[in-house]
This record gives sequence, structure tokens and C-alpha cells, in this order.
Amino acid sequence: MNASLPRRALAEALGSALLLAAIVGSGVMAQALSGGNTGLALLCNTVATGAMLAVLIVIFGPVSGAHFNPAVSLAMLWSGKLRAADLAVYILAQIVGAIVGVLVAHAMFDLPLLQTALKARTGAAQWFSECVATFGLLLTIFGCSAHREDATPFAVALFITSAYWFTASTSFANPAVTIARALSDTFAGIAPAHVPAFIVAQLVGASAALAVAPLFEAQRAHNNAR
Repeated sequence: MNASLPRRALAEALGSALLLAAIVGSGVMAQALSGGNTGLALLCNTVATGAMLAVLIVIFGPVSGAHFNPAVSLAMLWSGKLRAADLAVYILAQIVGAIVGVLVAHAMFDLPLLQTALKARTGAAQWFSECVATFGLLLTIFGCSAHREDATPFAVALFITSAYWFTASTSFANPAVTIARALSDTFAGIAPAHVPAFIVAQLVGASAALAVAPLFEAQRAHNNAR
């Protein structure tokens, strides 16, 4: 990545905004068209989110690394792919971009722009799910980086698509996404009171992934030595 910090921050903000527009917008559309079938609505929401995520990583990856996620940025800092001086800018861009994306989704569906989510998402099972989802997401990134970096966009999108269904929390796995979704009282929403526990769980999952990351670094070193 040779782009300046302002360009990288703009890429992170734009990517985060489009990601949240897809998450929230597809949730609104799915709920409206599913006839009350929650499983069908979640399936539609999942497909749109996974597809958008793959596209965003492909187009913004060469500019900023396409993190769109404070947990990923923290992991990249640890692995030496992001400077400490840039971390706060990345996280701010991701959160602001995510909130803008929620507002865009509301505007597209003629909903009140400013909302507070009422949907309860809490409990040990959901918190543990967020640990697992974030752990798996970072493991996917580390593994692709060591073996097949060009596969990262599609591997990450496929992991999130899968984790929507195998986790009780529907895999937020992203503090910026969690904060922004608290501002949407729609299918994708999360009550603000439940946001802190989700973020703590996500950071715990990220820490666990960092603990096993040296396995992939060793493999990368082995591959480079061949």
C-alpha cells in the first residue's frame, strides 16, 4: 500500500459505509419481502452482505488493506502491516463510515435517518458467538496472508456468509459495525445497551486469534525460504 494516509482513510470510510448500507439495506428489503419468514430474511441479508464484502475487499484492498473493522486494524498493527500512528485514523474512519452507511440505508428506504435500535442481542451464547466469529475472521485473514493472499476477498466473504448461520449472534465480528447497527431499529439492529459486551467479546476473539497467528507466520517464512 503506497497510498497516503488521507487516501487510505477515505477508502476505509467508503468501504465501511457501503458495507453497512448493504447490511442494513438488505435487512430492510429482506424483512419487507419475506412475508414474516425470519429464516428467509436472514438468508437474503446474508447473501447481500457476503457479496458486498467480497467486492469491497477487491476494490479497496490495494488502497488501504480493506480492513473496515477495528479488530482487523489492531491485528494488522500487531503483524506490522499498519503503523501505530495510523491506527486511530483507521478506526475513526471505519466508525464514521459505518454510521454514514446506516444513514444511507435509511434514506434509500425512506426511513427516519436517526434511530435507536430496540432489538435485544445479549447473553452468554451470543457473546461467545462473537468471540468465535471474530477469531475465525482473523484466522481466515492470517491464513490467506500466509498461503494465498489473492484469495482473501473471497475467503473472508465466505467465512462471514457462513458465520451468519453457525453463530447465535449472526456474526457481527466488527466493533464499527456493532456501533453503527445500534443506530438502526431495523432487522439488523442491536440495542445500544448490548453493544459494549459485543465489542468486548470481539476483542477477546481477536486476542485469541493473535495468539495462534505465529503458526501462520512460521508457515509464511517457510514458504518464502523455499
